[in-house]
Amino acid sequence: MSSERFQIDLEESEKSIQLMMRGELDLAAAQAFRQALEAVIHREDKALILNLKHLGYIDSTGIGIVVSTLKIRDEIKAPFAVHDIPPGIRKLFDLTGITGFLNEGIEGSV
Repeated sequence: MSSERFQIDLEESEKSIQLMMRGELDLAAAQAFRQALEAVIHREDKALILNLKHLGYIDSTGIGIVVSTLKIRDEIKAPFAVHDIPPGIRKLFDLTGITGFLNEGIEGSV
């Protein structure tokens, strides 16, 4: 199995902060993901969007970070969404029961 190195890019607009992820989000990439989130997770002034369009794989560590982000954003009453979820990752989200908690579209956010 060929693994693509995890990369994360931040795109900020007037209304949102979007984290574009690529590669494989697993235990080895978890620290990089946490660091990227640390800088923006408490920003209440903009929607936080995770874009998974180019994410090839996510393990339980990555799913746990997404759930923690969801909880933190909910506690501070700040918008949070997950966009462009690939079918294989959507299936994992469905199996873990988090799909219903992920806002997949914040109108006018990007």
